[in-house]
Amino acid sequence: MDITLEQPVRARLITAEDQELPVAATLRYASDDPFAVHLDFPAEISLADEAATWTFGRTLLEEGLCGPAGTGDVHLWPCGPTRTVVELHSPFGMALLQFDTFALRRFLLRSYAVVPAGQEDVGAAVDEGLQALLGNV
Repeated sequence: MDITLEQPVRARLITAEDQELPVAATLRYASDDPFAVHLDFPAEISLADEAATWTFGRTLLEEGLCGPAGTGDVHLWPCGPTRTVVELHSPFGMALLQFDTFALRRFLLRSYAVVPAGQEDVGAAVDEGLQALLGNV
């Protein structure tokens, strides 16, 4: 049985002028994609007026709650005892967001209740990835 976990979360978008703008987002975890965490943003906050989803490893979220983590497009690090920074890079620019650490940690713990760490089905994930990559070849 596939289970999807969703948790609304508030963030603060840090602008180039050091302003903080409130942003609503949704954290999502699905048991059929056990290694990934999805961060969904509504269309109204996008420059392109389209909803946006960032997908990154659940282990990256865990590591970023404890110390600097990430390479490539997604970076996370603690900012004091109550905030965690998420930095997102795209071809269009960079977004710097602050989240409440407790909310992120709560979501992570809830995801482990769905699929415990170390019990992800690697075989199914590999099969799905190959199917997506190769199709019916």
